[in-house]
Amino acid sequence: MSEFPFVVQEPVAESSRPLGPVRPTVRFMLHHPAHFIALGFGSGLSPVAPGTAGTLWAWLAFLVMQPYMNDTRWALLLAFSALMGWWASTVTARNLRVLDPSSVVWDEVVAFWLVLWLVMPAGLWGQIAAFALFRFFDAVKPGPVGWADQLYHGVNPATDRHAWRKAGFGIMFDDLVAAACALLVIAGWRFFT
Repeated sequence: MSEFPFVVQEPVAESSRPLGPVRPTVRFMLHHPAHFIALGFGSGLSPVAPGTAGTLWAWLAFLVMQPYMNDTRWALLLAFSALMGWWASTVTARNLRVLDPSSVVWDEVVAFWLVLWLVMPAGLWGQIAAFALFRFFDAVKPGPVGWADQLYHGVNPATDRHAWRKAGFGIMFDDLVAAACALLVIAGWRFFT
């Protein structure tokens, strides 16, 4: 049974599923709404640096939405997007058979929207600095980001029936920690300058 109430999935016998990870493709992305969301509306299919591509998509989408948004709308959108991202990441990671697939970029989207919402209004250079800091923390994973990233990497889908939900949460969580770290650096910079 589908985790998304509007999509009917045919049951697939475990023995008929191929072993190993599934390669994300446009067809895979369009097969399920969760895939479309988790893959950042296609930005996660980038063959080079999908996390950076997802963050760039988030930046563009933020700038397009910004004139129509206020703090309440941003807060609601971020809360909804984080919960939806947990679901979409869970479904997509399970279907790709990888606990933290690099093509799942909705976590970057939500986390970078949070960064931009809290640093705006910022000029182009301020936005570039926010982008660079977020990408640094997300890619290098120093300190708390590394801890958050490893938190659910040890789950075993064969022995833990909630492994994919934990993995989906972990996918979202480490990027939110990266966003918090980037925001702390920006806040420190603004305080001391």
